[in-house]
Amino acid sequence: MKSSNIGGQAVLEGIMMKNGDRYAVGVRRPDQEIEVRVQEHKSFVPGAIRKIPFIRGVFNFIDSLILGMKALMFSAEFIEDEEEEARELTADEAAREEKKESLVMSIVLVFSILLAVGIFMVLPYFLSGLLKRFITSRSVLTVLEGLIRVLIFLGYITLVSRMKDIQRTFMYHGAEHKCINCIEHGLDLNVENVRASSRQHKRCGTSFLFFVMIVSIIFCFFITAESQVMRVLLRIALMPLIAGVSYEIIRLAGNSDNPVVNLLSQPGLWVQNMTTKEPDDSMIEVAIQAVEAVFDWKEYQAENFKAAAGMAGHAQGVS
Repeated sequence: MKSSNIGGQAVLEGIMMKNGDRYAVGVRRPDQEIEVRVQEHKSFVPGAIRKIPFIRGVFNFIDSLILGMKALMFSAEFIEDEEEEARELTADEAAREEKKESLVMSIVLVFSILLAVGIFMVLPYFLSGLLKRFITSRSVLTVLEGLIRVLIFLGYITLVSRMKDIQRTFMYHGAEHKCINCIEHGLDLNVENVRASSRQHKRCGTSFLFFVMIVSIIFCFFITAESQVMRVLLRIALMPLIAGVSYEIIRLAGNSDNPVVNLLSQPGLWVQNMTTKEPDDSMIEVAIQAVEAVFDWKEYQAENFKAAAGMAGHAQGVS
C-alpha cells in the first residue's frame, strides 16, 4: 500500500483536506448544503528545510497549526444565527477584517503553544518532583514524569470528548480517516466504501502527539542538570527536537507496512479510538467532496492498484 500523502483535519461541521500546496475545506452549512472552498497554501517553511530530516518536523507541525487555524476560522463563519443577515463589506472593511483575523489567529496560536508546553511538559515535571521524598532514583522519576504526561494527555481528551460539539468534530475526524483509508486500500470513493473503512490511520495527528509523549521520556533521561530551573528550560528547549523525531516516526509509519513499525503504531491507533467516532452518511459526503476537490483518487488507483493487479495477472499467466 502506497501512501496517498493527503491529510487533513476535522473542523466545525466539516473537514479540511490537503494535498501538496492545495487544500479544501468542506462544510455542511445550516441549510444542509455542502460548501467547499479550495485554496493554495503558502507555507512559511522554505522548500530546502522541508527535505531535512528531524528539522522539517517542527516547522511542518507549526505550518499545520497555521493552516488548521485558517480552516477552523472559515468553518466558524457558518456556525452563527441563521437569522443574522450578512452585511456586504467594502474593500477597506474586508482588508481590516482580514488583518484582525490574522492578528487573532497569531495570538491564539502562540497562546495555545505556550499553554500546551506548560501543561504537558512543565506541569508533569513538577508533579513528579512531589515524589522525590519517596523515590530517589532519577530514572524512575523520569519514567513517572512521562507517565503523568501521558495521563494528563488522555485525561484532557476524555474531558473534551464529553462536549457535544467536540463529539461531532470527532465524528468528522473519523470521516476524514475513513476516506483516506478507503483510497489507500484501492476502493472507489463512495459513501458505502468509506463507511466500511477503518477510522484509524497511522499518520494521524493524535498518533503524532502520543509519540511526542513517549519520545520525550527518552530525551528527558539525558537531562542531568542540577539546577531545577535549568532542567525545566532544557525540557522546553528539547521540544523542537522531540517533535522532529516524532514526525519522522509518523512519516515512516505512514509509508511502511513493516510488522515492527505496525507494532509501534498500535498505541497511537488505540488513542485514536478516543479522538475519532463513527460518522453518519452526511458527514462522509462532506469528506468525500473535500477530498475530491484536491485529490484525483482515480488516478491514484490507476497508478497503484490497477497496475499491480495487471502485473499479478501476468505473473499467473506466465506460471
